[in-house]
Amino acid sequence: MKDRKKAEIEYYDKRVKNSGRDFERFKPQDLVGFKFLYDLLKKYVLGKQVLDYGCGNGIHTLAIAKMGAKKVVGIDLSERSLEIVKEKVKRGRLEDKIEFLKMDCEKMDFPNNYFDIIFDGGTFSSIDLNIAYPELARVLKPAGLLIGVETFGHNPITNLKRKLNKLTGKRTSWAAEHIFKTRDLEEAKKHFSKIEVFYFHLISWLAFPFLRFKGANLLLKILEGLDKILLKASFLRKYAFKVVFTFSQPK
Repeated sequence: MKDRKKAEIEYYDKRVKNSGRDFERFKPQDLVGFKFLYDLLKKYVLGKQVLDYGCGNGIHTLAIAKMGAKKVVGIDLSERSLEIVKEKVKRGRLEDKIEFLKMDCEKMDFPNNYFDIIFDGGTFSSIDLNIAYPELARVLKPAGLLIGVETFGHNPITNLKRKLNKLTGKRTSWAAEHIFKTRDLEEAKKHFSKIEVFYFHLISWLAFPFLRFKGANLLLKILEGLDKILLKASFLRKYAFKVVFTFSQPK
């Protein structure tokens, strides 16, 4: 196994928490970008075979199953993450709807045209997309849909924070240097004929560190309202903190 993969596994084995919260100690579903994402998932996963690509501690897996997916298969290389999420499934009595497999996202064991929906909840920065994109297109059905959310890597302020996180061990070197960017969207066009992108959290990310405190949701709502206005300007969109996207019509 390559050193970069070992580093990612070690990082997530140490960082994973047995909770429904993200690493910033708040529920990502509280954010407008993730609300939009979940509305997309609810629209498409009903009765479908879904892959949770890099499922981690299952922060999204159980929610997708409860949306009415026929079957959700989660894959990850972090054994600690998989142990935690399997316990969540047992407690939720969802064993008949969810399966977890230790599997490399860059080299999947699934047959061609296997999944109706692929969900990416932020895995792309931890992998080599030049290797992963062909695999994703391979296992997605011709009429299938990939739905994803990623941190976007063009904002100079959040990029500075990311460099500090790398120095303090809060981010791996690979992930810090491979945050999703416009070039990755362009690369995706080589493997999917249709790409749609939606931009969120241009300035509202400033509220994220305070969301664990009482009253911070009001600040978040105000900043998200300003985001909605500012992101109408196309030249500002590349500086959004999060992007939600769909890839379809695999080549």
